[in-house]
Amino acid sequence: MQSRYTGMTIVEMLIAISVFTILMLIIITSTANFYRSNAYTLEQSNEIDNARRGVTQWNRDVKEMITGEDGTWPLAIMEEHRLGYYGDTDRDDSVEYVEYILASTTLRKLTYNPTGSPATYDKTSPDSVEILSEFVQNINLATSTFTYFDNAGNQFASTSPIIGTRYIQMQLYVNVDPIRNPGEFLLRSSLAPRNLKDNL
Repeated sequence: MQSRYTGMTIVEMLIAISVFTILMLIIITSTANFYRSNAYTLEQSNEIDNARRGVTQWNRDVKEMITGEDGTWPLAIMEEHRLGYYGDTDRDDSVEYVEYILASTTLRKLTYNPTGSPATYDKTSPDSVEILSEFVQNINLATSTFTYFDNAGNQFASTSPIIGTRYIQMQLYVNVDPIRNPGEFLLRSSLAPRNLKDNL
């Protein structure tokens, strides 16, 4: 009686390994080509998401600006690429001094905690620095990051009195590679800080 073997022959095994290897090479090459050809789109999408979170944080924090622990007016600095204000941004019942600054293409949030009694703010070194976006093109496009308005909706110049500001707009042009299409993505938000209103 002849016995039957159910295993693979060496030739069948070599063919199976060859087919598997070719399929894996095709999959790896296709995946690499996808990421290579879509790297800009994926990176741009990720950076837009970072900037969107930064704008949301800005909107939440600035809306609640309040008089500083040392009695300073809530809005401290109003420049086209720099906004300084007082507010309890970390919800710890202590009023911090906060600056949003666009330098080159990097948007940062700097926070300074009050110290001592009576409270003072040492603005030489921030207690925390948070990078919100590294690819903001506003300066390269000669476009302001922050715009300020009075109660009637008239835009302020940076030399206008801080005390008259009632409405603030922030806009970010985000692009990880300015020389490639599809180009800049615009994020815009505006608000009227509660403690700057005239009807308080």
